Amino acid sequence: MIHSIKNFEEAAENILKFMSSVVPVNTLFIAKNDQRFNKIEKVINRDHVLLKSGETLPFEDTFCKLSVDHGNRILMIEDLNQNAQTKNMEVTRNLQGGSFIGIPINFSTGENYGTICGLDTEKVTFENEHMELFTTMASLLSYVLDLDRVNREIEELSAPMVPLTDGLAVLPIIGDISRKRAQIIIQSTLSQSSEQCLEYLILDLSGILRINEETIELLIQLAEMLSLIGVTPILTGILPEQAQTMVHSSLIIDRILVKKSLPDALSHIGFALVEKKKVQKRF
Repeated sequence: MIHSIKNFEEAAENILKFMSSVVPVNTLFIAKNDQRFNKIEKVINRDHVLLKSGETLPFEDTFCKLSVDHGNRILMIEDLNQNAQTKNMEVTRNLQGGSFIGIPINFSTGENYGTICGLDTEKVTFENEHMELFTTMASLLSYVLDLDRVNREIEELSAPMVPLTDGLAVLPIIGDISRKRAQIIIQSTLSQSSEQCLEYLILDLSGILRINEETIELLIQLAEMLSLIGVTPILTGILPEQAQTMVHSSLIIDRILVKKSLPDALSHIGFALVEKKKVQKRF
């Protein structure tokens, strides 16, 4: 049965499971690095636990660093104790030898994400089919990484937060709000609010085509979650017909601060819009 894959994390897990039935190594793993540290993101151990998810080492001290330096091709070391690059490494001494195979995972821009690797304390003979599998799976994971990045950009466009000053931003909510889009808006808004250390977020509803139960539920959930992370939400731009829908709804929104317009919301928190006067030049 073919299952849809939602993101890089799911793809990584499924790929390692499949590879573990083909590649004769004890441990298969995917690691992410920031050029300073190397973190094990996903791992499958067969007989012995050599690595655990979440483990972190200095990038310079890892086989993954050797793989990245090797370029966009397979690095295959069948005897760690005999290889000139690995025989004196601390990680080799800890393993007491063995084999390693790995290849970088890159974004389409060429930026490195990390590596997909195999590791064993015993000597392993890698066949061409194993090398081809690693190469193919690294390419697939690179493609999924790019999809994840595009999806994040789309999510940010679904909730285009506009910073006004330190601690203050406006979120124009535009168009129809489906349940799926509501979840995207909530996740993106919470993430951006936290990153920008907001104190106030003005939710401008003037671009919403229609207010329904799902929209009201979104506003309540978003307002409550913003409050929990220390952000005060303010609703503006509610049209008369939208106000009637809200009043007749069984959902309660009276705990959310509402102002008529953006200038009113800014005035409430001590800011004002000032019109810039044009200066006439005299010649």
